[in-house]
Amino acid sequence: MKSFAKLVSSLKRLPGVGPKQAERLAIFLLRAPDFEADNLIAAVREAKAAIRPCKQCFDLTDQELCALCKDTDRDRGLLCVVSEPQDVTALERSRGYKGLYHVLHGALSPLDGIGPESLRIKELLARVAAAKGTLREVVLATDPDAEGEATALYLTQRLKEAGTVKITRIAHGVPMGGDLDYIDERTLSHALTGRTEV
Repeated sequence: MKSFAKLVSSLKRLPGVGPKQAERLAIFLLRAPDFEADNLIAAVREAKAAIRPCKQCFDLTDQELCALCKDTDRDRGLLCVVSEPQDVTALERSRGYKGLYHVLHGALSPLDGIGPESLRIKELLARVAAAKGTLREVVLATDPDAEGEATALYLTQRLKEAGTVKITRIAHGVPMGGDLDYIDERTLSHALTGRTEV
């Protein structure tokens, strides 16, 4: 069953989909009525044709500017830098941030051949320079892994060279409701380092 193996192989390439889940998805698609499979194929093609990066923040949109960049109620003095479009969605779900965003579309990873030129860093620096006088703070919200930390460090250095705005990093540490004895050492270390006065 060469075609089944090819379908499973294609599904395994999706993020978060392992071999077993890829097989289950493949079987589901094969059992589904033809119109459901056709609708899925049509939806993927339509999204690929219509969705593109926002001209300003590089989040995904089907317009020239995304809804968040067009929203006049957003705080234009705050700019949150994230690695991926899904990070914008996560931060918006939290309802704790009301500023604008800048999506890098990745994180620095020299071992994978991803350097500063592969990301939207040049556009970020140009955007920060153009917003002098109105921009108060750049919030670095990259992941707390090796690539995210390297990206945040690189951005901090580049933004400090420009010397324009306050630069902050999102806090990392103990989750709400978490027990200290179940938290790993690295997370506890970040929590202690990033402690705030009460």
